[in-house]
Amino acid sequence: MQAFEFTAPNRVVFGTGRIAELETTLAGRAGRVLLVRGLSAGAIARVRDMLSGLGTPFEEFPVHGEPTVDMVRNGVRAARGCGMVVGVGGGSVLDAGKAIAALATNGGDVMDYLEVVGGGKAITEPPLPYIAIPTTAGTGAEVTRNAVVESPEHGLKASMRSPLMVPRLAIVDPELTYDLPPAITAGSGLDALTQLIEPFVSVKANPMTDALCREGIRRAVSLRRAFRDGRDAGAREDMSLASLLGGLALANAGLGAAHGLAGPLGAILHAPHGALCARLLPAVMEANIAALEARGSGTAAIGRYAETAGLLTGDPGASARDGAAWVRSLVDEMGIPRLSALGLRPSRFAEASRKAMASSSCKGNPLPLDESELTAILEEAS
Repeated sequence: MQAFEFTAPNRVVFGTGRIAELETTLAGRAGRVLLVRGLSAGAIARVRDMLSGLGTPFEEFPVHGEPTVDMVRNGVRAARGCGMVVGVGGGSVLDAGKAIAALATNGGDVMDYLEVVGGGKAITEPPLPYIAIPTTAGTGAEVTRNAVVESPEHGLKASMRSPLMVPRLAIVDPELTYDLPPAITAGSGLDALTQLIEPFVSVKANPMTDALCREGIRRAVSLRRAFRDGRDAGAREDMSLASLLGGLALANAGLGAAHGLAGPLGAILHAPHGALCARLLPAVMEANIAALEARGSGTAAIGRYAETAGLLTGDPGASARDGAAWVRSLVDEMGIPRLSALGLRPSRFAEASRKAMASSSCKGNPLPLDESELTAILEEAS
């Protein structure tokens, strides 16, 4: 067995109604709070009421869309004088909060710390205490060690990354996802599924992440129910747990080519990350299976894909390709647009493929894919 480490938050609180834990955590605590928030009106109103009821002074920093270098810079300025950061929203909001909390104590500029396009400087000082409260069930950002930030200048998304950036407390309350519209349920839920399948077949997988992925994939089958009925409490609970488990898995086992391609495509197309991952996932699964078979070195990884197929379909005898077909059917059923409908043109295929090959996500793929293989995935998904 290969040696491994496992990073997780200091504390995770999970369950319907557990948003109330925020009030318990903050009670008696002095000091100004920076509330990094998205557009989830119900959840944000509850957090505002808790802070006001406790007499806790707070500053709001709204995040619209995915965090950019300039947005993070503005957030760090807003955090001056604050002793804690609370993030309430989807993955972009939670990532923005992570980046702001880290830079507030480490100094310098966000570009000093970004991988690939920046200096890649290490985070050395503990960030401001950070509480992450997701309002979608998709990214698992409440338990990951990185923050994805877009650099428009470079046309690329890159990460700040450090074990110190894992939130101090994650409060995962499925009730906060009940009112998500079907399109967001679909995109975020398929992102969660991607973040369970890719770590499961990753070259960095270990026994702990395997256990998380198996349970998470089994739970993610409930996505179809959550999509059809947002008030299905059991389905919402399953998807919140699937997202949480996927976040823990990817933080410790990495991802793969679907996320490797989704990063540059997000900067090129400014399309929702979940929709990109969803449309790419079945094409990446099929490309990986074909490459593993052709190179004769993929017995273990193909076995992982076959096990995934069994968990998704309920058929223990399902093949690796059956799993890819199941995912493709679900993606189509939920109306996820093809990449061409999101604005991708063949003239950008080579650029996206080259940037994906340099990404940290592709380092976890079951085997290296060359530019022509990644371009074929983009063609298939378009």
